[in-house]
Amino acid sequence: MSAVDRSAGPPLHVQVAAELRDEIRDHRLPPGSALASEAALQARFGVARSVVRQALATLVAEGLVERGRGRGSVVAPAREHHRLVQRASGLFQQMAAEGLTVTTEVLELVEEDLPAEARWLGGSRALRLERLRRVGGRPLARIRTWLPLPRCAGVTAEELTDASLHDLLARRLGARATGGRRQVRAVAADAELAAELATAPGAPLLLLEGQTVDQHGRPLEVFATWHRAEEMAFDVEVVEQPAAPDERAPAPAGAPEHGATARPASLAEAAEQARRLAEVLADLAGAGDS
Repeated sequence: MSAVDRSAGPPLHVQVAAELRDEIRDHRLPPGSALASEAALQARFGVARSVVRQALATLVAEGLVERGRGRGSVVAPAREHHRLVQRASGLFQQMAAEGLTVTTEVLELVEEDLPAEARWLGGSRALRLERLRRVGGRPLARIRTWLPLPRCAGVTAEELTDASLHDLLARRLGARATGGRRQVRAVAADAELAAELATAPGAPLLLLEGQTVDQHGRPLEVFATWHRAEEMAFDVEVVEQPAAPDERAPAPAGAPEHGATARPASLAEAAEQARRLAEVLADLAGAGDS
C-alpha cells in the first residue's frame, strides 16, 4: 500500500494525484494504459473513495487521464506539438498553419521602466505584455514580452486577443520579425505557472528566451515563453556544413584561387546573390513568439 501523509502536508487527494501523475510522466503508466479501479486505488492508498475520485478528477482536468463510460480511467494519449525554433514565424503562426485552433488571452499589458532583462531594447521605458496561449482549448504556453517604447505605443489588448503579435507589428509599424538570438532551458513550474498552464507545481517546463530584430536590424522584442514540456517539442532543421578546403572539388580552369574573392559578372548577378543570401539568413533566423 502506498503511503500518504495524514499528519501534515498537502490534502490526501493532492498526494494521491501526485503519485499517479509521477507514474504517468515517467511511463510506469504509459499512454493508453488503464488505471486501477477506484476500489483498488482506495485500497492501495488507504483512503476514502471520495479522495480517489477527487484525485482522478484533477488528473482529468490536467489532460493526463481520460474517463469513459464502461472503460474506467485510462492514461490519455500523448499530445505533442512541434515548432521550428529557427524560423521567424512564432508559435501562433506555426500552430495555426497546421489547422489547429489557437487562442491567446492577454493577461496584462502595461508600460513600465525598462527592466534589466530587457535593456537590450534600449531606451528607458517598455511595454510589458503577458499572454496565455491555448491550442485546442488546452493551455500550452505562457508568454512574457517586452516591446520598445515609444515605438510600440498604442498597442491594445483587444488587438492581441486571439491574434499574432508579429502580424500586428508588421501591419502597424511595417516591422517584420527576421532574426535574433534564442536559448532553451528546462525549468520547474512554480505555483503561478502551474496554475496558468494547468499542471502541477514542480512539473517540467521548456523555457524559450530570446531577442528579435526587424528587417532593419532594430530591436523589436525581448521575450520569455514557458511551454508544457510533455506537449511541446522543438524541432531544428540541420543544414549541410560547407566542405573543408581539402574536401572541395578542384576549381575549374579560370576560377579564382583559394582565398580570392569571386566577382559577380554583373550588377544583376550581384543582386541575385544578395537576394539568395538574405533568404538563407531569414530561414536561419530565430523564432519569436508571435
